[in-house]
Amino acid sequence: MSFPLPALSQIPPEIVALTDYEALARQHLGEQAWAYYAGGAADEITLRENRSGYDALKLLPRVLRDMTGGHTRMTLLGQTYDHPIFLAPIAYQRMAHAQGELATVLGASALKAGMVVSTRASVPLEEIAAAAQTRLWFQLYMQPDRAFTQRLVQRAEAAGYQALVLTVDAPLNGIRNRQQRAQFHLPPGVEAINLRGMTPPDLRPRQAGENVAFGALLDEAPTWQDIAWLRSITTLPILLKGILSSADAELAIQHGFAGVIVSNHGGRILDTLPATVDVLPQITAQVAGRIPVLVDGGIRRGTDVLKALALGASAVLIGRPYIFGLSVAGPIGVAHVLNILRAEFEVAMGLTGCATVSDITPDILWQR
Repeated sequence: MSFPLPALSQIPPEIVALTDYEALARQHLGEQAWAYYAGGAADEITLRENRSGYDALKLLPRVLRDMTGGHTRMTLLGQTYDHPIFLAPIAYQRMAHAQGELATVLGASALKAGMVVSTRASVPLEEIAAAAQTRLWFQLYMQPDRAFTQRLVQRAEAAGYQALVLTVDAPLNGIRNRQQRAQFHLPPGVEAINLRGMTPPDLRPRQAGENVAFGALLDEAPTWQDIAWLRSITTLPILLKGILSSADAELAIQHGFAGVIVSNHGGRILDTLPATVDVLPQITAQVAGRIPVLVDGGIRRGTDVLKALALGASAVLIGRPYIFGLSVAGPIGVAHVLNILRAEFEVAMGLTGCATVSDITPDILWQR
């Protein structure tokens, strides 16, 4: 496929923040790809509030702290990571760059960032794993065909993925007006290659007069009763992605999940949901340290990472920022996005008196 502008071979000096990549990305993406990546559901209220939720939080610096030996390392699911910034799963990345997820994993590897690979990746999951020099998790959409789902899980295990991320907040696509106006469709040569041979219910053509949601779409969606089966076919830890309710977080613990990811799917599924940062404190309070809590949505600054951890998150995931970096400059764009965010995070830690991730507490958040 062709792109309006080719990826840059070096980073322009005027790119110094994640929002700078967003401003350039539209020039490197066609209108349809831009609508897919940048857009949200309906009026995009949740999309905007994911960002404004972080802006509303204020930091309270602490001074004269001993910062000897400071670092950003953290431990998650028994593994040590250089920093708590992960790449969230995003589908069809060959719409943003010719190499798609292969370019992304090179950028992630350069900064040792954990990467969650989408079920709907446009590159085979095995090829992504072979190119990786960082830890990978596999994001799973359970398919109506359990045998197909089991084969998908087995492929991820065999390729060396270290965890499964079961996404449950999108049993069907949201109403995305921006995509509708752009008449979005996948370009030739781009597909959910790991689902070849399986057409998910939300991608099946509908008959005239057929219900948009009820019927096959929701009838075939997984429920809590399916979790025992999923756990029985894998030894990998499973995280549950798409949690906004503390009650669902409690159920996740009861059903044996290794962690939860607070997410509203980037504001892409149901509009007028709360910002993830707004519900994060309720969920971390409910979980009370029994399993890790991660969060995505709206993170654009290192101060946002710091605020999320101060509210109890173990790590954060970013989505659109690295896709915009990928579209502008390929692997080096992804690496640069991560480098900017990590550098900002380190500075924010230092200026709030936090020498290590374990020093980040709610005390650094200003209370009115």
